[in-house]
Amino acid sequence: MVAPAVPEITEEILHDAIDARTESLSSLRELGPPDLVHLLKQPLRNPGKQIGVYHHVTGVEASSSASLAAYINTLTYKEYGQSAVAKTVEGTYCCYNAFSRVDMRVHAPFPGSVECYCVDERGEKRKATDELWLETYLCSVLRAYSYADDGSGDTIRKIMGVRRFNPVTNTETEHRFLSAAEQLFFRGWQLGSDSVVQVPNIVSNHLTTGLLKYFHTTGRYASGINLFEKLRTQNVEVASLLAKVLFMGNEEVQGARVLYEAIKESPMDYVMLDTQAEFLLKKAETAPTPELKEERLRMALGCADRSTIAAPSEFGTWARLAQVYVAMEDWENALTILNSCPMFTYQDKDAPIMPEPKDVNLPTLPETRLDEIDSEPESRYSEQVDPSLHNLRAAAYRGTFKQAYSILTEMTAKIGWDQLLKIRSNVFVMEDEYRTEKQEAVHPAYPANRNASTDALRAVTPEPPTNGEAGGGENQDQSDDEKDDDGEKTLNDADADSAPQTLAPNGKPEDLERPSSAVDPEEAKKADEDHFSRLNNKRLCERWLDSLFMVLYEDLRVYTIWRTQMAQYRAQSMQYKKSAEEWEILGSLAERLQHIDESVEAYRACLGLRFSPKALAGILKVFEKNKSTRETVAGTIRLVTWQYRWYSEFSPELLHTIRTLIEDEGAVKVRSIIQATNLPQNVLDLTHHYAALCATFRSSGTDG
Repeated sequence: MVAPAVPEITEEILHDAIDARTESLSSLRELGPPDLVHLLKQPLRNPGKQIGVYHHVTGVEASSSASLAAYINTLTYKEYGQSAVAKTVEGTYCCYNAFSRVDMRVHAPFPGSVECYCVDERGEKRKATDELWLETYLCSVLRAYSYADDGSGDTIRKIMGVRRFNPVTNTETEHRFLSAAEQLFFRGWQLGSDSVVQVPNIVSNHLTTGLLKYFHTTGRYASGINLFEKLRTQNVEVASLLAKVLFMGNEEVQGARVLYEAIKESPMDYVMLDTQAEFLLKKAETAPTPELKEERLRMALGCADRSTIAAPSEFGTWARLAQVYVAMEDWENALTILNSCPMFTYQDKDAPIMPEPKDVNLPTLPETRLDEIDSEPESRYSEQVDPSLHNLRAAAYRGTFKQAYSILTEMTAKIGWDQLLKIRSNVFVMEDEYRTEKQEAVHPAYPANRNASTDALRAVTPEPPTNGEAGGGENQDQSDDEKDDDGEKTLNDADADSAPQTLAPNGKPEDLERPSSAVDPEEAKKADEDHFSRLNNKRLCERWLDSLFMVLYEDLRVYTIWRTQMAQYRAQSMQYKKSAEEWEILGSLAERLQHIDESVEAYRACLGLRFSPKALAGILKVFEKNKSTRETVAGTIRLVTWQYRWYSEFSPELLHTIRTLIEDEGAVKVRSIIQATNLPQNVLDLTHHYAALCATFRSSGTDG
C-alpha cells in the first residue's frame, strides 16, 4: 500500500517550528498536538544554505527512538517540493507524552548517530527512560484515534499538513497497544477527559474513550472483554466498561448480569447507573409492545434519576435523565431537567501553534487522482454565501451545548415549536409574569382606582410570549429565595387591601355601592394565592438555555424560509438556485433540526454542483441506516479517496463502515461491488486496503 504524500511547510526562520512547539508545552491541556516532524535540507545548487521544512503526523509507532528515527529515514527518499532539489541533512521528531507532560524528541543527523531526549514544560532537557517511552507510545495511539477525521473533512481542515496513519494494523500491534493500556490503565485519569465530563476518573477519561473507540471501530470485542475482565478484578468500577463492550458485541444478557452484580457491590457508581439507563433507553426504542416500552423506560428513569444523585455535577447524568423524559413524552420534566444540566466550557483538542510559514507545498499523489475530487478546492472558495446562513450560531456548538441543543431539537421535531413554547411558559417564569410580580412587590400601594383583586387577575393571564422571546434569561440573577420573599410580601399587601374603601369629602371612609362587575374579595384573595403559588412552583430559565431557545428560533426561521421558497418555486416549475456552500449549510441545518429527508435533499443538491466530503458523509449515514449497500460503497470509496488526497490513510468511521458492510454482506460481495464501480483502479485500491484490514483482524464476514 503506497503511503500518503508528504506535505511540506517551509519556515521563515530555521528551527522556528520546534521553538514554537517548545513554547506551547506549558499551555497543553489535553492529549497534546499531533507529532511534529522537522527536516533540515540543503539545496543541491547552494550547499552553504539550509532550509527548514516540517509537517505533522499521527499514528506513527512511538514505542522507541528507533521507530521514530525510522520514520524520519523514510522521508529522505520522498521527492516533493524542496526534496526534489535538496538533500536532507538532519531530522527531528517530536511526540508529546501527556502522562508526564514532556515532549519526547529524536534528533537524527545524516549521517550520524541518533540522539534521544525529552523536553519538559520549562523547556529543559531530560533523559528519556523506558517508562516515558511506554507512556509516549500509548499517547500516540490515543491521539491517532482522537484526532482522526470522521469522513466529513472537518478535522482535516483544522490543521494544515497532517499525515494520518493507522496505529494498530494487525493483531501483533493490537497486543502492544492493549498491553500498554493495561499497564497504565489506572493512571488514565491524568490524561483528562472529553469536554462533557467534569471530573475525569478511572473509567471516564481519554484512555477509556480511546479504548472503546478502538473496539467499536475494529469489532475486536473479545480482546476488549479480556482486557476489562482482568482490570475488573482490581477495581469493580471497570464493570461499566466491560458491560459496554459486551453490549457492543451483542452479549446483552452477560452485560446486564455484569452491571447487576457490580451495582450490588457499588450501588452509587454513576457511570454504571448511566450505562444501565443508556442500555434500557435503547431497548425501549425497539420494544415490540407499548407496555414493554413503558416498563423499560420506567426502569431507565430509575437508573438515570439515581445517577444524577450519585453525580450531581456531571452533565451526562442530567442529559440522560432528560433523554428518558423525552422518550416518555413527559415534556415538562424533560425541559425542567435540561435546565438543571451543569454546563462546561468546551475544551478543544490541543492544536499546534505555528509561526507564519514562508511557503506551503501540498502535493498530490497520482493514486488519489479523481476529477470530481480534484476540482473541489478551486470551486469552493469562489462561492457566494447568504449572510443569514453564515451566522447560524448552532453550527458552532460543541460539547455540552451541542448535546443540550440536540435534546431541544428532538423535542421540537416531535411536538413542534408552538407546543414547545407553551411547555416553556408552563415550566419557567416568563418575563411578563416576573415583571408583574416584581412591580407588585416594589410598589404595594395602590391608587384609589385600583385594587389588589383586579391586579391579581390581570397577572394570572399574562400575554403569551412572542416566538423567540427570551423568557427569564436576563433575570438569571434573581434567586428562588428572593422570588419567594417577593411573592410573600405581595400576598400580605393584597390581604391589607382586599376590602377597598374610598374617602368621603370629609376625610372619613365611605361605603360605596359595589358595582356588579366587581370581584368578590374572597375570590380575589384566592386568585392572588393561586397566582403566586403557581409562580413559586415555576423556575427561572438558565441563561444558557434561554440562549438555546433564541438560537433554535433562528435555525427554525431560516429553515422555514428555505422550505417555503422551495415550495413556491416548485409550484411555478422554477429552479431553486443556491451555491454548493449554501446547500451544504442548509443540509447541516436540516440535519441539526432532525429533518433527515430534507438534509439529504440539500446535500444531494450540493454534490450536484461540486464534491463535498461533509455532504457525502451526511448522506452516507442515511445509506448505512437504510442498508443501501451499493450507495454506501460508492460514497465510502470517494470519502476514502478524498481523505487520502489530504494525507490521511486512516479514518475510524470509514473503517467501521467497511467492517459493518462486510459483516452484513460478506467480504467477497463487498470486494466485488468495490471492483465493479466505474472508477480508476488506483482509487479502488485505497478502499480495498480498508477491506484488507478487516480480513487481517478476522472480522465477521471475512471468512466467506
